[in-house]
Amino acid sequence: MQIYKTQAQIAAPKYWLLSFLIMFLITLGVMALLQGISVFLIPPLYDISLDELTALLTNPQAYEKGRQAFFLVQGIGTGFAFFVAALLIAKLVDKADFGMQHQIHRYKFNGLLIMFFLMFGALLFNSLLIEWNMGISLPESLSEVEQWMRAKEDQIMEMTRFLTDFETTGEFLAGIVVIGLLAGLGEEVFFRGVLQPKIQIYTGNAHVAVWLTAFIFSAIHLQFYGFLPRLLLGAVFGYLYLFSGSLIYPVLAHILNNTFTVVLIYLNKLGKIEFDLEESGQIPVLFALGGLILMILAFAVFKESHKNNLPDDEMAKSI
Repeated sequence: MQIYKTQAQIAAPKYWLLSFLIMFLITLGVMALLQGISVFLIPPLYDISLDELTALLTNPQAYEKGRQAFFLVQGIGTGFAFFVAALLIAKLVDKADFGMQHQIHRYKFNGLLIMFFLMFGALLFNSLLIEWNMGISLPESLSEVEQWMRAKEDQIMEMTRFLTDFETTGEFLAGIVVIGLLAGLGEEVFFRGVLQPKIQIYTGNAHVAVWLTAFIFSAIHLQFYGFLPRLLLGAVFGYLYLFSGSLIYPVLAHILNNTFTVVLIYLNKLGKIEFDLEESGQIPVLFALGGLILMILAFAVFKESHKNNLPDDEMAKSI
């Protein structure tokens, strides 16, 4: 049960290609605009001249405040941009209503507790998917493609290490806001709040919508050796919304997942625990398979706990 009430002609299935093209262009435009604004905020905020902006964006490690500047660009130009783009697409193009009152009323505290167990199981099982995905090797005929993919992965991982190598508590908190809150909120409103219900309208199949949205969600991150675990997480977020009719669950789950990773990285930095973002096989296989079982059972309980949700029209009378 997803809420995306629209009567706009462009939202009709026969216009799906045009709808996606407009969605893509609006998202690209919003990102370009907000990233541009954030870049021009860097000089006054971080005392970096305009002449140095290109060097900063290509080699932020060389600047004392490079990490803070990158968080600004990433937070405004990516996480917040997804949120703004989703609202523009829904309100101005599709004339759609998210039904937020309905979504709030469908959120339950016991559902939140079940979600915690579900996410814990998903995180355990994802450790196994991470190991499998990192071990993928392409045929010899595609060796050049594999080299390019490995180089791209190394480049992204190097930037991730830089952004999460927190030097101060302030940087750690900024990481929580940008990587946890803004990314979780923006990406879920965009992918699960807008894209997933639109795909369901076009295909007439909720499960196709969940997995196709999860595929796109994973693909846009351009991390080929992290594709499968991100695909699973995207599907988990999608089913949380589908089974409950409340976008609150996937938003909180996404924030929890990202924030948990940031906290682990920071605790490792402080020497409190041992955690390596790049290392696979950190969780035994039996624990990972136990996580899969826990995730499946938690999903069954979660779905059952929301099966008696009132239809939108009946709920509207009680609000």
